[in-house]
Amino acid sequence: MATETLPSTEDVEIEDQGTVRSYLPMYKIIMWNDDVTTMEFVIRVLVKLFGKDYHTAERLMYEIHASGAAHVATLPLEQAEFKVEQVHAAASLEQFPFTCTIEPA
Repeated sequence: MATETLPSTEDVEIEDQGTVRSYLPMYKIIMWNDDVTTMEFVIRVLVKLFGKDYHTAERLMYEIHASGAAHVATLPLEQAEFKVEQVHAAASLEQFPFTCTIEPA
């Protein structure tokens, strides 16, 4: 059986400053308000896909509604992209134009 090697974060030596560990860059997920998507759908997405409790999801939904957008999570790039795809797929299934974007944290 072949041994599988997984990528790892390596230590990087910097002259006399010691060892520095490199980390994956983080990205913010921003949800945007629209005039069609229901408040219930936004809360459901925040609970089911982002693991928020109901009261946090409701607070974020009202922030999105009142401010036009809200930062709902911070994740590494691949995870953030996957979450955005999940949100867009769920919105598409229910024929909502709901959108999310990512930006560097």
